[in-house]
Amino acid sequence: MEISLRTATSADADSVARIYLGSRKTFLDYAQLAHSDAEVTVWITEILIPGGNVTVAENGPAVVGMMATSTNKNASWIDQLYVVPDFVGKGVGSRLIEFAKKNLPCPIRLFTFQQNEGSRRFYTRHGFRLVSETDGKGNEERCPDALYEFSQEQYITK
Repeated sequence: MEISLRTATSADADSVARIYLGSRKTFLDYAQLAHSDAEVTVWITEILIPGGNVTVAENGPAVVGMMATSTNKNASWIDQLYVVPDFVGKGVGSRLIEFAKKNLPCPIRLFTFQQNEGSRRFYTRHGFRLVSETDGKGNEERCPDALYEFSQEQYITK
């Protein structure tokens, strides 16, 4: 399978929304969305993609993964990373993570739900370390989450 990456455009909004919603519903059924599918689609169309920090992964003409990132004065963030459920375990997420590690200043941080064991194993396998766990009061879903961080120095010393 050949995966290519590119910056998302407004034409990708429906595909990105399908990936986000489909992956959430398949893998995160314990973390109910705080917004309707229509509200999520509007957010992706009007805010997330126009913000310019969304990368899509393509397999041929099909968009099969997405990653949204941001950077502040203290760290870079992977805000969203979702893959079409049928493509999980086929290297799409790994390509997106490697892209982030190559293009974002360290440290790179992200949150994932504590209950999402697959995601936690994935990030650990890619050199992220657990920094802290929270009770979930700070996220919309109110699900306990885990903060992970990748730093080049920490990765090199392992």
